Parts: sequence; C-alpha cells; structure tokens
Amino acid sequence: MKERRSIRKYQDKQIGREDLEKIIEAGLCAPNAGGGQRARIVAVHNKELAEIIGRLNLTRFDRSRLAGGHVSSEQPSTIRLSAKVENVSEHEQRKWIDIIFEEQPYLSNVYPGSTREIGIVFCIRNAEIEYFNLGVSPIFRERYAIGNAGITEKGYVISQKCIGCGKCMKNCPQNCIVPGKPYEIMQEHCLHYGNCYEKCPAGAVKRRGVPNGTE
Repeated sequence: MKERRSIRKYQDKQIGREDLEKIIEAGLCAPNAGGGQRARIVAVHNKELAEIIGRLNLTRFDRSRLAGGHVSSEQPSTIRLSAKVENVSEHEQRKWIDIIFEEQPYLSNVYPGSTREIGIVFCIRNAEIEYFNLGVSPIFRERYAIGNAGITEKGYVISQKCIGCGKCMKNCPQNCIVPGKPYEIMQEHCLHYGNCYEKCPAGAVKRRGVPNGTE
C-alpha cells in the first residue's frame, strides 16, 4: 500500500469508505518539504466535479509556462464557486453534522461539545466554477458548469466593426489578441483589464454579457 504503484485502468464504481481511508492514509505518508505535513487530501465523489478538476490538472498544466519556473504554494490561483445553496432538511441536519465532524476531526477543536449544533448543513446542486491562474504567462482562466447551471459570459469580444488597426493587440497586457477579420480575443487568457475596449477607435470591442456590449 505504501510502495510505488502506477494505476492506469479503473472500474466505474465508488471506492468503499474503509478502502478510501486507507488510500488517503497512505498518501499522507508521502515525504514533504521540511516535514511540515501540510498536505490536505480531499476525496471527490461527484463525477462531474472530478472530471473538471482532472481537466484542470492534466490538460492545462504546462511547466514551461510558469512565470517563476517552479511550482509552489505561492502560485496565485483561485477557484471560485457561484451557486444557490439549499439547506438540508431539519431531520437530516444532525446526521450530516456528525459525518462532517467525523471526516474533519479538527473541527472538534473549533466547535467543542454542543457548539457544533450552531452550524447549518446545505447542499449545492447547480453551480458555476471559475478557475483563475495568475501564476502562468499568459494568465489562464476557464469556467465550468455543474448540474443545470449556466455559464456567465464576462470579459470582451471584438465585433465585425473591427477595422484591423491592431491597437487592441498592441495594448493588451497579456498578448491574448490575435489578428483576423475581426481580431479575436483568446478568452482563456484574457485578464478582463479592458484596455482593448478603451483604445479601440472604431468601438468594435464589446463587453460580453452586457446588452449592446456597453455600460
């Protein structure tokens, strides 16, 4: 269990709770910088969310694009979750509170004894996730939907009014605008700074998700 393994084929079923705990325990035995034991392992059971995280980790990680040339906990990246929450039914609250405290033992130090009852357990069925990484050059961002949630359009887009002068490209701090008819903004690298919007002499740059593309 605590030796090197390479697993490349998986069965389409959940891992049993007892086996999962053994796997997490083995993972925590891995060496880490300064013996700090700072690792936190989160088991994701939701298939959609697991696939999203997998794509972020596997398809978007390119060491050559790291601004500092190395990986560290200081790489400025965030994951933002936007959703409407639903409170778990009253008769289910106690059950889920006990499960949460069992899986996160440190919470007993924060909320000892009966003070754990002040918490309210809620669930999220539909959500929008935005991943934003400032630690690579150019920056990278992407949005994903869970359940029936939609994707909110943000940032800027260049319309057919583009005259091809290239001022938007010259003034883009992330160099994420490419020539074309019209010029095109690579949305996954856009900082949403708005310099292209301000500098365009033809008014061809429009805001996404805003009526008529203006304020």
